[in-house]
Amino acid sequence: MLKGKKLALIGAGKLGEALVTGLLKQGDLERDSIAATVGHEDSIRRVQDKLGIKATTDNIAVVQGRDIILLAVKPQNMDKVVREISSVVHPNQLIITVAASITTSFIQERLSEKIPVVRAMPNTPCVLGVGMTALSGGTHATEESLQTAESIFKCVGETVFLDESLMDGVTGLSASGPAYLYVVIESLAEAGVKLGIPREVSTLLAAQTMLGAAKMVLESKSHPALLKDMVTTPAGCTIDGLLELEEGKLRVTLIKAVVKAAERAHELVYGK
Repeated sequence: MLKGKKLALIGAGKLGEALVTGLLKQGDLERDSIAATVGHEDSIRRVQDKLGIKATTDNIAVVQGRDIILLAVKPQNMDKVVREISSVVHPNQLIITVAASITTSFIQERLSEKIPVVRAMPNTPCVLGVGMTALSGGTHATEESLQTAESIFKCVGETVFLDESLMDGVTGLSASGPAYLYVVIESLAEAGVKLGIPREVSTLLAAQTMLGAAKMVLESKSHPALLKDMVTTPAGCTIDGLLELEEGKLRVTLIKAVVKAAERAHELVYGK
């Protein structure tokens, strides 16, 4: 889907860099087919040296002649950027936005023509190629638009297609989710330290355990509750630990954290 395409990346931050790195590693795009913009002149050299692609501060110039426009700017800057490029984009181009809370209709309302827009919600593990991205198409997005967007994000992890009405939920779950799990890893590691395990080893034990548990869910296709029961032997020590978690309302707290983050994601654009 990407062979022969030209990509404009508006906002070459960490996520943008991760996507370009993944695309180049995958071999789907050549370096001379990618151009990026940065917010400040002193960042141009950083992008050129790190990625080997053309970089500029001129958003209008960079989108002209490009097949795909990837908007990777902060939500609060999206209105300004979209209005800035609206006079030069055309229906043969595809716009992809990765900004939290920014809807496809938000983008479309600021464009002068009926241009296909795809909304993507990736998470930070994309920088290591193990990210999770949800994709939704706007009113004018075609099947080809969605496949093209999927090809980009497949380079840095897994993808799913969802109705756009669920994207705030995705933000609260998989986009914010790594932060919740870091707290869990940190807490497990602290417990190990309390029990006398060196901190570095304790953190390794906690993180690798989290990684292994995740792989068990993904590769076995089993329900997490079933996998939990496999670890929990009758009258064993695991059940005592689980009872402590239930008493501390870990399950309810995590659910409430995701719901609260999703609500906040909605507020970023629409207000309270």
